[in-house]
Amino acid sequence: MDLAALVHIVIYLIVIGCIIGLLLYLVSISPVPEPFKSWLWFFVMAVAVLIVIFYILLPMAGGPPSFHLGR
Repeated sequence: MDLAALVHIVIYLIVIGCIIGLLLYLVSISPVPEPFKSWLWFFVMAVAVLIVIFYILLPMAGGPPSFHLGR
């Protein structure tokens, strides 16, 4: 893995982290009642973990990438 690929991975992780952080912030300030808010928080975190696994970690491990995020 060369330096350009590592830079792309870091940029992807930063962008995904910012988007997920903003979504979690919106969930925390939303007027949704508490039982549903915790489920919404869990859903956002589960989607974030799946995105990182399928778009970043599997292609690094040699698995089949389902989509290309760039190029």
